[in-house]
Amino acid sequence: MTDTVIGPDTAITMNFAIKLEDGQLIDSNFDADPVSFTFGDGNIPEGFEQALLGLKAGEHAELTIAPERGFGMHNPSNIQVMPRSQFKDMDLEPGLVVSFQEPGGELPGVITDFNDDKVTVDFNHPLAGKTLIFEVEIKAIEAA
Repeated sequence: MTDTVIGPDTAITMNFAIKLEDGQLIDSNFDADPVSFTFGDGNIPEGFEQALLGLKAGEHAELTIAPERGFGMHNPSNIQVMPRSQFKDMDLEPGLVVSFQEPGGELPGVITDFNDDKVTVDFNHPLAGKTLIFEVEIKAIEAA
């Protein structure tokens, strides 16, 4: 079974880290228990999953994820200007994350600017437009 490689119908157990190109750490579980998922189950973004194809148990790799394969490109149309009245009783500050109720669930947005009349909210994923380094250590691969 040691010849099993990551691909469709495999269950993967791994440790990972996600970093920006400058080395800034975004997320990591190297100091915790490994995570397990089945290839194609939607638990990790497809671009990250595709980068794992062909890796074997025991391998340690640093994979570069282009924005298009990670969290998408920054989209200017995802920046909305809303009336300040929608933010009553809120202490606003740039960088504040606010959740909005949408028909499909909650949608987080980041306050980028505001005044007495208007509030600018960026609904892009915070990692949109960024090239990411996906460091992985594959602990185990099994047939799903």
